[in-house]
Amino acid sequence: MKQSKKIIVQVVNGFVDNGRGGNPAGLVSGADDLTGKEKQAIAARTGLSETAFVSYSSIADFKFDFYTPTKQIAHCGHATIAAFSYFKQTGFLKKNLSSKETIDGTRKILLEEDNAFMEQAKPLYVSAEDNRNKILLSLGLQSQHLIDESEPYIVNTGNSFLIAGVKDKEILRNLRYDPGLIASVSEKYNLIGYYVFAREAVVPGRDATARMFGPYYGIPEESATGMAAGPLACYLHDKLGQGKKHFLIEQGYFMQHPSPSLLIADLEIKEDQVTGLMVGGKGIPVKTLEIEI
Repeated sequence: MKQSKKIIVQVVNGFVDNGRGGNPAGLVSGADDLTGKEKQAIAARTGLSETAFVSYSSIADFKFDFYTPTKQIAHCGHATIAAFSYFKQTGFLKKNLSSKETIDGTRKILLEEDNAFMEQAKPLYVSAEDNRNKILLSLGLQSQHLIDESEPYIVNTGNSFLIAGVKDKEILRNLRYDPGLIASVSEKYNLIGYYVFAREAVVPGRDATARMFGPYYGIPEESATGMAAGPLACYLHDKLGQGKKHFLIEQGYFMQHPSPSLLIADLEIKEDQVTGLMVGGKGIPVKTLEIEI
């Protein structure tokens, strides 16, 4: 008879907005002896959009494996920020420059007080114009709802997201989206999901407010998506001509159960193109779970 294992999962809200809201991530430390099947089972039992498993790395400070309730993914922004912010706050990590190993390489991590910032890759853009009608249908939108100079793009800085801009926050708030169609488009383009935004933010002075739908990966909607905020900041700079390097992006305001989040993106620019970026915010621990598998 196989002996069960009891796993401690620390739940930390990543990308909190002025100390509230954020996106809860599971964090399992000392995960070296867990198999991929066990990690997937723990993530499913934890029931959060992503759970991070931290183990030894020979090429970085930590090795991270990320799982949604249904699949493994290469990167997860809010779980990364939650983990490193938590490590810094608890004194487990004392230095201000760290690193993580993932299934597709290493990434730099910068710590500034309780905030953590993660390195993302130079953006890659693929037009989704050939599926424009299906994308609009999946969101319950018509062409006139989109920002005039905008077209849907798939943007990848580590994970692929469909980026689509709507004219105002009320359109964003009232989306009538179809999870099945979003999952179909996501499967076609190998997307984590859609990141739909309006440049009219809820809090004045911020650059955008956004929603993320990832039903293909078992995420109906989540309140903070660091690996999508990076692509959005790049899109705002490269495709919509917002000539700045520092972006404040809101998320989570228009969910059925709102959980306001704030994501900070700092771009590296060369010859007016994004060559790299850091995305960050703060994490706050909220509870501890014991999962038996």
